[in-house]
Formats: sequence, structure tokens, C-alpha cells
Amino acid sequence: MSSPLLSLRGISKSYGQVHANQGIDLDVAPQSIHAILGENGAGKSTLMKLIYGVERPDAGDIMWQGQPVHLSSPAEARRQGIGMVFQHFSLFETLTVIENISLVVPGRKSELVDRMRLLGKDFGLEVDPFAHVHSLSVGERQRVEVIRCLMTNPKLLILDEPTSVLPPQSIENLFDTLRWLRDSGVSVLFISHKLEEIRSICDRATILRAGRVTGNAVPREHDAHDLARMMIGRDMPHTSPAVAMPTGEKRLQLMGLTWQPDDPFAMPLSNVNLTVRAGEIAGIAGISGNGQSELTTLISGETVLPASQAKQINMMGEVAGHLGAAERRRLGFAFVPEDRIGRGAVPEMSLTRNSMLTAHPLGLLRRCMVDMHAAEEFTARCIRTFDVRTSGPGSEAGSLSGGNLQKFIVGREIMLSPKLLLLAQPTWGVDVGAAAAIRQRLMALRNEGMAIIVISEEIEELFELADFIQVLRGGTLSEPLVTAGTRPEEIGRYMIGAEARPAGAVA
Repeated sequence: MSSPLLSLRGISKSYGQVHANQGIDLDVAPQSIHAILGENGAGKSTLMKLIYGVERPDAGDIMWQGQPVHLSSPAEARRQGIGMVFQHFSLFETLTVIENISLVVPGRKSELVDRMRLLGKDFGLEVDPFAHVHSLSVGERQRVEVIRCLMTNPKLLILDEPTSVLPPQSIENLFDTLRWLRDSGVSVLFISHKLEEIRSICDRATILRAGRVTGNAVPREHDAHDLARMMIGRDMPHTSPAVAMPTGEKRLQLMGLTWQPDDPFAMPLSNVNLTVRAGEIAGIAGISGNGQSELTTLISGETVLPASQAKQINMMGEVAGHLGAAERRRLGFAFVPEDRIGRGAVPEMSLTRNSMLTAHPLGLLRRCMVDMHAAEEFTARCIRTFDVRTSGPGSEAGSLSGGNLQKFIVGREIMLSPKLLLLAQPTWGVDVGAAAAIRQRLMALRNEGMAIIVISEEIEELFELADFIQVLRGGTLSEPLVTAGTRPEEIGRYMIGAEARPAGAVA
């Protein structure tokens, strides 16, 4: 048996009283695809930062190709042969593809173009070197990230949630590339919450829980439920099927919504029509960058329509296009934004003070003064109900892992008991157990008569939740498809423009 390409022994990392990694041992074999599994807050991201040189361990040893190394920076990691593609891309949108690559890869631009094209052809990652990044689809941007890593000649490639922004057709292309890389001599560390993908692509898996290694497995020898149980230490929450509901009142109507944003890199919206009734979950699918952000700001009231277009948005039976965010919330609207840091929460503020941002009408103010006791009780209840892993209501929002902060924000908005709830990427970065619990709660709220809109790039999530799905592409929303009468492949084809209009659309 060959010696490991990468070995970690006794790796520990703490941030104050929080022990992110504790005595971790890990071996990554040459020419292997190795999964790292764990709940939110299990220590996966911290461990990857230690391997890539973003952070330095408090204790333990890192062995690279049998020799001890000290990875003091990402540049040092790249010199050793370690590359990483982060979940949120690190490309400059106003630069061309080749300009972005030249920031990391040394060499003359003409030589880099030739290398890029050769690698693109060999690995099925073709993309125009002279295209500006802002003009590329998310799948094309991911190709740029991967090919930029490959141009540093890595022996180990770290991928963090690489399929979260891809339609089904592109995922299999990515997996073919990863298998080709493995067979060509590159090892891959693969982080994903999609357990069927882990079973499909990975040779080995290491399971983390509460910062410690709790087991190792060969993924294809276990089904997804076994892997989930290993990961979260308990059985998965069961999602009850949707209960047929009588047609309820219209809670949201978008009628020919058309918007030309001031930002030249934003996506204009054209003739968008959407109706959501009480007791319905509407799913909106689409590859990132096709108008999702613009649509959410228009529905939430962050972007206000001029008076001449106000009737294009009707909320709870009232003309709402001209209303601001606070006025729409007073009508019974609640919102979970895609960007949890900055729009969903203020990282420097405590969870209690973050609760006050949207929950203050629920008795958290008395005579215009903050009732801190009531606010802390509300926050503590949210933490308990939604299993937010934190030391308490006084914790800063920025100290939570991304998944735990997402659970807090989703919980805070659900506890408002809104008539209409909009969630953008509700389970992005949330572990499989917590994601199932969130979906279970949304189904229960739908069955109780709430109107819900879910914007997600996870097609499986939309098929589990939504009564109907509409596809957003190029700022245009398709006609609705009844979820029970369509297939993920049909949605995927429309997402990439292979169909002008999805078959089976409801009249």
C-alpha cells in the first residue's frame, strides 16, 4: 500500500473557548477522492483552512508526501502542490478570465492562454480566456476556478460544496472531470452535504463531529441514511408528505413585473408573473445570476417600484410595489435572504440584538424602549427550537458557523408567524440533518396555511418542498410546472436554455 499524500496527526485549533478541531488524524491517499463529512460546526471549514494555509494549527503535525511541512499561507500551500476552490468564488468580475488567472499563476499572458486552452480541452473545462467574468454563468465561473487551480499543477485539490451552484447536467460533467483528475494522479478532498454525490464520487470518507474524527468509511458500501446517521449521530428527521389543501387567498401576485436595474452587471427582469396562495409552496429554480437577487429585492421591498409600476406587485390583497421593506413586513411578510452575513444578520452584534432587527413587533419593545429580557427569551427559544449550536443569546452572530447562523435566521423569521414567507437558498451550507428539519418545518407551515416561496439552486430540495416550480433564466420566469407531473431533468434543461418553455406547463 502506498504512503499517504497528506497526513494530519493530532491537529487542534481553538478560537477562544471554541474548540473547532481537536486531535484530528487524517490520511489522504494518492489518486483518491476523499470526502469530509460533518454537521454544521463540526470543524470541516477550519480543517480545510489549516490544510490550505489560511489558518495555522495550535497543535499537531502536517505531513506532506511523507515530510513535515508548515503551511504559513495559501501561497505556500500552492507551492507545495495544494489548491482549493472555495464555495463562494474568488474571482474579480470586471476582469477577464485570463487576467484573473494571471493573479495566481505566473507567466506571460500568451503562454497562460495556451496552457488554459490545452487544459480546458483535456479536462472538458473550456471557457473563453478573454471573456469578462461578469458575463459568465456560474458553471463557467466554476470552470475558471478549477482550471486556475489546475494551472498551479496541484497534487491535492480541495473542493468546498462544488455542486451547490450547478444544474444536474453540469454535475455529472464535473464528476467526470474529477475522476479524470484522480486517474491522472491528482487527489481530491471533497466537502459536500449531498450524500448521494458522496456515494457516487468518493473513494473514502472521514466523519467529523464536534471537531473530532468519529469514523471513516467507504461511502459506496453504505446508503445515504447510514452516512447521515454516522454524521449527525442520530436518525434523520422525517419529512411528512404535503397534505392537499383547498385553494387559499392570493398572498402574492407579480403581474408583468419588469425592472431595469441601475447596476450594469445586474440582471434585468422582464414580464415576470407569479401567483402564490395560502397553503402553497412555490419553488423558483435557476442557475445563480439569472435574476434571483433582483427578484428577491423587489419582493422584499429593498427595491421599490416607481408609482407607475406599483400595481405589478400585490401582497396580501394590497398594491405593494411602492411599499418599503418595513411596510411589507407590517402586511405579514417575512424574508430569509441568500446573504446571511450583511443582509440576514449583523456579524458584530449579538444574536439577541439580531433578533430585534425583525422581531421587535413581537413584544420586544415597550414604550419605544427595548425589553432586553423579552428579546433574550425570544432568542433563547429560537436557539432551542432550531438547534442553533452556540453558547447563548449573547454570542456574536459572526462567531457562529455558516450553517448555524442560517438556522438562526430561518428560525427567527418563522417565529414571526408571517402570512407570506420568502426564503432564498434556505439550506445552503446547512448539514443534512438540519436541512431535513428546516424542510419539515416549512411543510408543516404550508399545511397550516402559510404561503411560502423558496428560491433554490438545489433541484432536489424544490421537488421535495414545492407544489409547483417556475424556472428563472435570463431575467424571465417560466410558466409554472406542477411538481408531481414533471422531472428534475426537465427543470435542468430549462435552466441551461435547452428548452424554450418547459413541457407540461400549467395554463
